Order: sequence, then structure tokens, then C-alpha cells
Amino acid sequence: MRLRRFPRWPSRNLWVWLGALALASSTAAAVDAAGVAALPPKTQQVVFLGDSITYSGGYVRDVAAYFATRHPGHRLSFLNLGLPSETVSGLSEEGHAGGKFPRPDLHERLTRVLTQSKPDLVFACYGMNDGIYLPLAEDRFAKFRDGMQRLHHQVTATGARLIHVTPAPYDELKGGRAGYAPVLDRYSEWLLDQRGGARWEVVDAHFPMQQALEAGRRENPNFFFARDGIHPNDAGHWQIAREILRYLGARDIAGLPDAAAMMATHPRGSDILKLVTTQQTLLKDAWLGATKHTRPGMKAGLPLTEAKAQSAQIQRKIDGLR
Repeated sequence: MRLRRFPRWPSRNLWVWLGALALASSTAAAVDAAGVAALPPKTQQVVFLGDSITYSGGYVRDVAAYFATRHPGHRLSFLNLGLPSETVSGLSEEGHAGGKFPRPDLHERLTRVLTQSKPDLVFACYGMNDGIYLPLAEDRFAKFRDGMQRLHHQVTATGARLIHVTPAPYDELKGGRAGYAPVLDRYSEWLLDQRGGARWEVVDAHFPMQQALEAGRRENPNFFFARDGIHPNDAGHWQIAREILRYLGARDIAGLPDAAAMMATHPRGSDILKLVTTQQTLLKDAWLGATKHTRPGMKAGLPLTEAKAQSAQIQRKIDGLR
């Protein structure tokens, strides 16, 4: 039997290598023991894509605020590029927005977004608008699947990591449109199935949020996360953020009821949360303008250069607090 030869390393290099390995192992063990969510050190630019739920910014803010307090030495930029009304399927119902404009299609702007933002990591949360608020139909479902696959291919082709997030549940009790809740169940199930053969990374926000809604309604029949059945309140956004953070390894948020409780674990947490909120609001409109979305009726953001300068000032305040 032929023995494999291993290279002979000088003794000094060997000890350096072993020391580095031990340090890396001890650091990983410390993070694991603390139960803190983490991203690889090379991750710097994180982009969130989605519809109005993403654009409203609650769950993006919560994730950004978590990392601001847990990883002060890891400089991360969280960019919210969600666009209200948008779909990944390219579909739009007749008379959308009172007939003023069709729903925007992510694929019309995706190349510009990826080229300009140069993300290391992308979170994509679609589905709520993609069934066009109608009962399940194979043609619409096929458009959703095709749009998701195109999104996945285009993002990963850039070398960026892509993590899909299943959509929030639709609440028929608040929103009407009987038969639409099962559509989002099916879309979410399909996304979760892609974790198998396709080996996609998928965070399940849909079913845990649905279970929390059902549990809350057992205690209080009027309980809700979305007054209109679609757009989550702060408690609903926390549900989404929590599942993302748990996927990234967070165990230090177990049992925490909301983002305020998460930030209360840091002595200046509430101040940091306010600054992160201001920063996120400033940047999202500037970036949407810079990447030239085509949806009418959006707030005009600052020129991107000016927004970045103001964001840097806010970041210095955050760094001082954390």
C-alpha cells in the first residue's frame, strides 16, 4: 500500500499554525457558548430585498441593531432595498393601485441593485404579493417558482451568499380575501423544499409566525400581527427578525418578547436602536433612488453621496455608544 506523503513544515510554522487553529477553535467555542448570531468576517455589505414589508424596515432594523450591539468590532452595512408592491413573479393584478401602475417586477432592477450595492450577503423575502391575492393557481405558482429561481441564479452568480426568507402569513380574519392564506402556505412550503435537493439557504419566518398568531388568538380572539392582514406591526417584524437571527445562530434572544427587550441587554441599547432606525430610514430611500426603481409615488431620497456622509456621522455615534 502506498503511503501518502505530507509536507514537512518547519517547526516554527507548525507552532504558529497550531496556535492559530487553537485560537480559532476557542473563539468559535466562545461564540457558540454565548449563543450569539454571527456572520463570517469577510461579510461587510448585507442587502435585503423584498416588498413593502421589507421596505417598512422593522425586521431589517432589528437585525442591524442586534449586530451593532453583539459585534462592535465587525463593521457591517445593512442596506434595505425593499420596494413596495414588488413581486418576484412579474405578475400584477388588473387595476393595481387604482389602475395607476402595475406592480414593479424585481427583475427589472435586480442587475442595477447587485452591480451598485456589491453585496456579500443578500436576504430575499417575497411571496405576499406574488399570488396576487387570489386562490392558488398553478400558472401563478409557476411564475413565483420561476422568479425565485432566476433571483437565486443571478445573486449567487455574483459570488454573494443568498438566504431566502419565507413570507409572512396572510391573515384572512383581518384582510378578507378568503383562500389566500393557503397560497402563502404553499409558496413557503416550496421554498423550504429547496433546502433539500437545491441546497438553498432558507429561513422559515412564515410558519413560526403563523403559530405565534394562532397562539395569540387563543388567548385573545382579537390578537393580530397585521391590522390589514398583510403588513406586520412591530411585533410581527420582531417575529421575522428573530427567525433570521436564530438561523444565524442566535440563542441569546430566546424568550425575548420584542426588539426593545433584545436591546435592553446592552446598557445603551435603546439609544443605539434609535440611531439605527434613523440610519436605516436615511439609506433606504437614497439607495432606491440611486438604483433607479420605477415605482411611482415613492419618497425621493437624498443623493447617495450625501446620504452616505450623513450615515457615516450616525455610525460614529453608534460606535461611540457600543
